[in-house]
Amino acid sequence: MTRRLMLLDTASLYFRAYFGVPDSVRAPDGTPVNAVRGLLDFIARLVQDHRPDELVACMDADWRPHWRVELIPSYKAHRVAVETPAGPDEEEIPDTLSPQVPVIEAALDAFGIARIGVAGYEADDVIGTLAGRAAGPVDIVTGDRDLYQLVSDARQARVLYPLKGVGTLQITDEAVLREKYGVDGPGYVDLALLRGDPSDGLPGVPGIGEKTAAKLLDAFGDLDGIMAAVDDPASKLTPSQRKRLDEARAYVAVAPKVVRVASDVPLPPFDATLPKTPAHPEALADLARNWGLGGAVDRLVSTLRA
Repeated sequence: MTRRLMLLDTASLYFRAYFGVPDSVRAPDGTPVNAVRGLLDFIARLVQDHRPDELVACMDADWRPHWRVELIPSYKAHRVAVETPAGPDEEEIPDTLSPQVPVIEAALDAFGIARIGVAGYEADDVIGTLAGRAAGPVDIVTGDRDLYQLVSDARQARVLYPLKGVGTLQITDEAVLREKYGVDGPGYVDLALLRGDPSDGLPGVPGIGEKTAAKLLDAFGDLDGIMAAVDDPASKLTPSQRKRLDEARAYVAVAPKVVRVASDVPLPPFDATLPKTPAHPEALADLARNWGLGGAVDRLVSTLRA
């Protein structure tokens, strides 16, 4: 029987929950738990609406991997709150969100929902590796457009992009990518690196925006084709495009490795099977009581049983 796998870009979802659920949602001791409750409700809705057989919460064990920063030093540099020679950079996140992350992790573990983060890699890389290994359909739930690169009709891999909570999702397949961006999944890597992404500290090629990048890819096929056109005096690049691309050679040479998600992350042993009942009911009951999560926990328990 074909099994449907759902992969959660967990940080993307709990950030959305944090900003989408009022911080008046608090534990009995007054600690905000809006991200925790929001994420649990997101998962319940996703399971109810899409009925995955397997589900993995993918985590950022390293949100700014050194190997990416070595290639492009500006990568996510604007998000760094504290940089220490002895350890990894710390990501600047809202003060009332960071204390909720351990509670989220404990809740996922108590439910028995697989949770995977690997040192030296982002959640995107874990998702890319799992999607590449999947034998059946894959639904990737993320608010990060970078993961559009994994969309493939042939492999039945699509991105569920939240537009409003997770009740309204853009089901992103190859047809949607071509309509919106004029590229397929692999082509999105070339589009993204040419366009750049200020939110990730990717400079892009100056003067080459999304529409121009799409036109260049349509004309020359891929990034290699575009750069070959730079060296071809007979190609139909404008003088300014030729100049800008020529000046960006150093960036273009390394950007694909930074933008493309890894597909060979060494994953730990795990069981992705969606649990029917909580793996650790007593621990889950303690979390529900201590953090005021009763309603969200009950809703997810009921959804899993159904």
